[in-house]
Amino acid sequence: MERDLFEEEHLLFRETVREFMAREVVPHHAQWEKDGIVPREVWKKAGEIGMFGFSVPEEYGGAGVTDFRYNTVIVEEIMRHGATGLGFSLHNDVMAPYMVELTDDAQRQRWLPGFASGELITAIAMTEPGAGSDLQGVRATAVRDGDHYVLNGQKTFITNGVNADLVVVVAKTDPEAGARGITLLVVERGMEGFGRGRNLDKIGMKAQDTAELYFENVRVPVANRLGPEEGQGFFQLMRNLPQERMSIAVGAVAAAETVLEQTVEYCRDRQAFGRSIGSFQNTRFVLAELATETEIARHYVDKCVLALNAGRLTAVDAAKAKWWTTELQTKVIDRCLQLHGGYGYMMEYPVAKAWVDSRVQTIYGGTTEIMKEIIGRSFGF
Repeated sequence: MERDLFEEEHLLFRETVREFMAREVVPHHAQWEKDGIVPREVWKKAGEIGMFGFSVPEEYGGAGVTDFRYNTVIVEEIMRHGATGLGFSLHNDVMAPYMVELTDDAQRQRWLPGFASGELITAIAMTEPGAGSDLQGVRATAVRDGDHYVLNGQKTFITNGVNADLVVVVAKTDPEAGARGITLLVVERGMEGFGRGRNLDKIGMKAQDTAELYFENVRVPVANRLGPEEGQGFFQLMRNLPQERMSIAVGAVAAAETVLEQTVEYCRDRQAFGRSIGSFQNTRFVLAELATETEIARHYVDKCVLALNAGRLTAVDAAKAKWWTTELQTKVIDRCLQLHGGYGYMMEYPVAKAWVDSRVQTIYGGTTEIMKEIIGRSFGF
């Protein structure tokens, strides 16, 4: 079915992003995978062509446009080029709402110009060694001391953790208040007591810096608190998580589509028993199934993107999109790898890299099990 999500301006923007990827990313990504990190200069180059901060007001260097279709274009092009080292979607899709909607005028002046230009890289620190999906279980604490909070704790699996200049930290300001005892604080590079551990050795997404972060008596100014009062962090997180999950879903479908296209070409060219493997009924049936499910997922996700733009996307809608598309992504890529035979197990083939890169998709941003729990609770049982 014909896709009708985008308008002319989005298609033109896609060409700009595609040219950027071909010029600045694809020739270097293999080396970044070896290095375990993407150079900061790439962020600045992306900022120069307007790839960051669509919702950032124009007076701070952004486009002043709230339209997730632009974000969708970037995520799709990143996935279609296999450039999983770029932490752009975390910066654009996850962090932007916090930086634009929860900041005051002074904070916007300090942070938003660099956010939009790519000079300030952002991250959010939720997960801890003993707390993942259960955000109320975080142990990091922030104790008020005059005009500062004294922050202590440890975070792990933090995307952009090595490169980040600004880290939104989820901390308990009142350990006895449950959900109402959590506050979001912005920790800046160079603050005394803020340390970074090793760049974690993941099975996939090798070029994406993912780190452990440590906070030992870090004095964070009250002026770095997000929101006018403390204790609102949990609700701020709940409000913004659906957009994060939509970003993951967009990438999941784009990755599945890309690998499926590559596999169709492989099956057309690969010979066995004197004919292309695509001519075997089993191959055609497998590809038919994957093509059908991927297209269905695509149209649901596109519908969700429009709902997000209109302010109508619910947490349940986003949970459905997130769990279904990421599980589908791992299924599609695994089946495609099987059709590649032994070559699919070789890292020189894109399907192998896509296979290891995809595995985390059903975990981060809320596991499949948590997504089903969110949906299940909506029944009122």
